[in-house]
Amino acid sequence: MHIGALIFPGIDQMDFTGPFEVLARLPEAKVHIIWKDLAPVRDTLGLILIPNATFDTALPPLDVLLVPGGRGQLPLMDDEPVLEWLRSAAANTRYILSVCTGALTLGAAGLLRGRRATTHWNSLHLLSYFGAIPEDARVVVDGSVVSTAGVSAGIDGSLRLAALLSSDEVAQRIQLEMQYAPEPPFFSGTPAQAPERILESARHDAALLTAARLEAARRRG
Repeated sequence: MHIGALIFPGIDQMDFTGPFEVLARLPEAKVHIIWKDLAPVRDTLGLILIPNATFDTALPPLDVLLVPGGRGQLPLMDDEPVLEWLRSAAANTRYILSVCTGALTLGAAGLLRGRRATTHWNSLHLLSYFGAIPEDARVVVDGSVVSTAGVSAGIDGSLRLAALLSSDEVAQRIQLEMQYAPEPPFFSGTPAQAPERILESARHDAALLTAARLEAARRRG
């Protein structure tokens, strides 16, 4: 079971480590952590991740191509070596899993045209620029493409994908081993649930990044 995960400077580490925690538990799973070179990569808050493969590494056909998001995702939308590698890897993979704004990177690579997809709530409106069909859901499965909403939704999408790759029983065993049974202290995890002042504060703080993503989506769409 070969899983290829793209990482990059400014990644949101949970977009990667959440799915890693699930998918690495699949029988005989091998995870290839991929970037342009093998230098350590810092996530948006400073956690260090270390690639073990590059775009030039000869990899077997992938069962899963994992594409995370994060603040550092924005430059990838205009990074042709990254987009070309994604197109090439996607052509030989069984499933593509995008987490959070990783869907925008897939869109920029032309891999979401005509597909139903989701992403972080603050970027959902950008998916249509890539010919995708936005769906406000935590996990969306459209053929070989599994996309998730923001950050923590990557765990949900990975469990859904584990069932597709193996079986419901295997996925349920993984969920149990992780004791993944969320009971959040607040009901503010979506725009519909969050208090208005919290939502407006989040939108305000992300306004410049959201505007930059809009411009990139217009260029690449």
